[in-house]
Amino acid sequence: MTKTFMPTVKTQEELKALQLEGLKWTVNHAYHGSPVYRAKLEQAGVRPDQIRSLADIERLPFTTAEDLKEGYPFPLLSVPFEKVVRIHASSGTTGKRKVLSYSQKDVQDWAHFFARCYEMARLTVEDRIQIAVGYGVWTAGIGFQLGCETFGAMAIPAGPGNLDMQCQFLVDFQTTVVCCTASMGLLLAEEVRRRGILDQINVKKMIFGSERCSQAMRDRIRDLLGVEHMFDIPGMTELYGPGTGLDCLHHTGIHYWADYYILEILDPETLQPVPEGETGEMVVTTLAKEAVPLIRYRTRDLTRLIPGVCPCGSILPRHDRLLGRSDDMIIFRAVNVYPGQIDHVLSGVSGIGSEYQIILDHGSDGRDYMLLKVEREPEGDPSRDDAVARAIAGDIKKQIMVSANIEMVAYGSLPRSERKSKRVFDNRDL
Repeated sequence: MTKTFMPTVKTQEELKALQLEGLKWTVNHAYHGSPVYRAKLEQAGVRPDQIRSLADIERLPFTTAEDLKEGYPFPLLSVPFEKVVRIHASSGTTGKRKVLSYSQKDVQDWAHFFARCYEMARLTVEDRIQIAVGYGVWTAGIGFQLGCETFGAMAIPAGPGNLDMQCQFLVDFQTTVVCCTASMGLLLAEEVRRRGILDQINVKKMIFGSERCSQAMRDRIRDLLGVEHMFDIPGMTELYGPGTGLDCLHHTGIHYWADYYILEILDPETLQPVPEGETGEMVVTTLAKEAVPLIRYRTRDLTRLIPGVCPCGSILPRHDRLLGRSDDMIIFRAVNVYPGQIDHVLSGVSGIGSEYQIILDHGSDGRDYMLLKVEREPEGDPSRDDAVARAIAGDIKKQIMVSANIEMVAYGSLPRSERKSKRVFDNRDL
């Protein structure tokens, strides 16, 4: 019988019962294991024995990135040091990094549900998975590899960048799946086409993590590589790492592993639940995490819960692709704008490529100005630039209620990256 990594529970009632037991365990474990958590819970007037239903989660205090930074280098540790077998750190570039500790069980749980991602993508042990993400203290490379090896497929630990090596591996090892950022995926797809080696490779699927991927970028990668499926894989260092969910073959939303964590979608201002289907901030509470459990951790990531049942029939709930982060919000002429909204508008415009830049400046007249640089489609006709620019400006005004100046540029003229691409340049405070 083929091994499965899917939940053992089969109904929503069983899932909720599992979540309640996990919630009780987490609160009790954190209360008795972490002085910081104990103080936060006592200040909120909550004892572990008062958690009797899933609704009681709303009584619990929030945990934030500041809690992790203040406790550096071993924040919120809830087990003795001798139980810590590994540490990972966030990829932040300012101040002290968020460092998370892992017990042996944490590592095993992570490997298990990451293997579930590969199962959800309908891979088999015959697949050859080229892992083109960062290794080191980050959770990315080792997470993808650990899940791959637990699943039983062949891992090709290529790491990011080095297009010569990436292309050689695609040809020599006949890679069937590539795991990378979407930006790296575009870079690699364009390089494959430039080298004329498409008929020598065997890539069927790609799994994108770490950054939002627009539909235009997906369409371009599909045009270049002819892949059958592209999947979104969310994750953050605080919540084990990448692999906390995946969209299935129907691509109707990301199934998240509700047997390992509870996901709340809250208004980032009021911290009250938003109706199902509306956008809010992801707040997560772990159900089995030992070394550093999370209690109502504010991720700052914005998404929405997707109502209804997926065509695949899974009992696992779904959230949408990430719109962006609540702390990435741009205030432009008194309007709150998220980069993901610009991305969404551009995805509906024909005649353009997948790369763009948002440039904000403060004019001599005291007003703020937004310049949006957008690549035209490959081999696009420059004579259509004005018409395309007007269409983009009109859609942005209509959908986001702000005015932007549009500059069309040649395909390939904006920088590519093997990591996350920087697309917002705010010069107003420089």
